[in-house]
Amino acid sequence: EFKECFSLYDKKQKGKIQASDLMAVMRCLGASPTPGEVQRHLHLHKIDRNAELDFSTFLNIMYRQMKQEEPEREILTALSMIDRQKRGIITVSELRAKLTRLGEKLSEEEGILQFKDVPIAPHLLISFLIFLSSQIWDQIWEAGKDL
Repeated sequence: EFKECFSLYDKKQKGKIQASDLMAVMRCLGASPTPGEVQRHLHLHKIDRNAELDFSTFLNIMYRQMKQEEPEREILTALSMIDRQKRGIITVSELRAKLTRLGEKLSEEEGILQFKDVPIAPHLLISFLIFLSSQIWDQIWEAGKDL
């Protein structure tokens, strides 16, 4: 998948892409780098914004970016910030409310749909770690990659 996407941007068919296309290629593969992060990656590899980079360098950059993003850790950190009692749990109704009001806001319908296959009553508690290892998280993560 990485090679295929990289090749789409290899306009001269020389096994290299323009540094200016790096963000587009990374996003094509599901990463979410900021312009500053892309600039840091290029600087780290001593690549000028107008230069080219080969596939090996691209793989190194993607590895660093994906390792840096770690969405599960970011979500766990965000959930921990709203856990006043530091118990590592949240009610399903509160989790649904957070998903519909924070970040990439989900509509009420989307919030309910995320939980339709989960046999947990709204007043019950769910562990943060169970949430992150569940189908719900996978569905939310996949939906968010298309935004």
